[in-house]
Amino acid sequence: MIIFERKIHYPMKILPVEKVREADAYTIKHEPVDSTELMERAARECYKWIYKKLKRGQRVKIFCGPGNNGGDGLVCGRLLARQNAPVEIYVVRFTKKVSPDFQTNYDRLELVSDIRVYDIRSAEEMPDLESSDIIVDAIFGSGLSRPAEGLAASAIRHINRSPGIVVAIDIPSGLFSDACSMQQSDAIVKADYTLSFQFPKYAFLFPENEVFVGDWTVLPIGLHPEYIEQVEVKNHYVEDVDIKKAVKKRPRFSHKGTYGHALLISGSYGKMGAAVLAARACLRSGAGLVTAHIPSCGYNIMQTAFPEAMVSLDKNESMISAHPVLDNYTAIGVGPGIGTEKETQNALKMLIQNSSIPLVLDADALNILGENKTWISFLPPLSILTPHPKEFERIAGKSGNCFDRIDLQREFAIKHNIYVVVKGAHTSTCCPDGTCYFNSTGNPGMATGGSGDVLTGIILGFLAQGYSPKESAIMGVYMHGLAGDYAASRLTEEAMLAGEITEFLTRAFREIR
Repeated sequence: MIIFERKIHYPMKILPVEKVREADAYTIKHEPVDSTELMERAARECYKWIYKKLKRGQRVKIFCGPGNNGGDGLVCGRLLARQNAPVEIYVVRFTKKVSPDFQTNYDRLELVSDIRVYDIRSAEEMPDLESSDIIVDAIFGSGLSRPAEGLAASAIRHINRSPGIVVAIDIPSGLFSDACSMQQSDAIVKADYTLSFQFPKYAFLFPENEVFVGDWTVLPIGLHPEYIEQVEVKNHYVEDVDIKKAVKKRPRFSHKGTYGHALLISGSYGKMGAAVLAARACLRSGAGLVTAHIPSCGYNIMQTAFPEAMVSLDKNESMISAHPVLDNYTAIGVGPGIGTEKETQNALKMLIQNSSIPLVLDADALNILGENKTWISFLPPLSILTPHPKEFERIAGKSGNCFDRIDLQREFAIKHNIYVVVKGAHTSTCCPDGTCYFNSTGNPGMATGGSGDVLTGIILGFLAQGYSPKESAIMGVYMHGLAGDYAASRLTEEAMLAGEITEFLTRAFREIR
């Protein structure tokens, strides 16, 4: 049997359910391998993951539905039993129909003596679950199209009452893979761990599903690389290999002019820290030069706190009231700490009108756009907006849930021909062509004042160096998160500060290099 391995790089794609089925079918036809062998391959990866976690004396209790997800559970149980792990399998008979591959693997259990198999046909037959148990959920897979009900819902609620560790195979039962599931949230397995096959599920990337998905892992199962490479999808998951491929090698004879001159328009009275944080992150991410255009009150602060930056002083003492001449800059960022005073709003309006290159807009620049939505249509093409969810709501409108919000974010990026980066866990970058890139780095410790200013600086730094707006947004988000991960590992999530994210960019670049 041949197992195809990925020999060339392509970004990890997030396939909708129908495309996952196509990938399975393509692999079965072109490898070739039959569906039962493919199920064996997938379940073996689950078995290996669970077996590594298993402690002496722990019992594994597997709840299986009558479809292919249940078949995965049956194979996993058989393989664990062969290693003398104490396994009990509970088949939830909420329908008389079973899939052929489920039946094949159910029959194979007769060859295993050290395994107990029970049929559950009523809620009264649910087994006792102990705190020491590992409970494996294999009731429904990712193809679920309607809320769980009846006996299946009873089994899900029984699992959720368990004090043991819950591991979901492929996706927590009851959770929709590609749509919002909140209307049936009382009948969705709340897993501690989820083991997904080959690709992450779209549903894993939204905060309302964290309580169901827990910590998720993608297990490679050798789906055919030709199909994966050629299939077109809207959503991607950014990994380190994507960034390593994108980072440019620096020529030996380069100089500071080679890496661009960034203009950062930032700061106001009482908010000069935002300007310092963004300017430092810009230069630390590789820009050759950075000029901070700041109100006059910030001169001593910037020159003292960050002498590597050049300073352009606004004529106003306490706020931004105009922009400098733009001709000499390769990238322009605006927003950190500028406030929303009328003079500053006018300055932003003139910047939008006069800039011939894409802008990076964050913080108060976005709040100003929220008050002047007609200006958004006049943004330079391919500009980058980096709102947090509330800022995005101010510029684009409210949405009922995170699935609706990502649709709105995608539509907003297409409509205005810009990149929209909505910050948070798995920060999403939506592009003018409708594609979306979800980030894999970052941690809750980055939810601290100034972290967004650092991100603005990093993206601006990449843009100044000549990376495209798309590369700058995706790479900036990834490196920001990676530096934050290193900061958290050294300083803890609770104690890390935004400025320390910038300091750990050194380690992040070393890792990527």
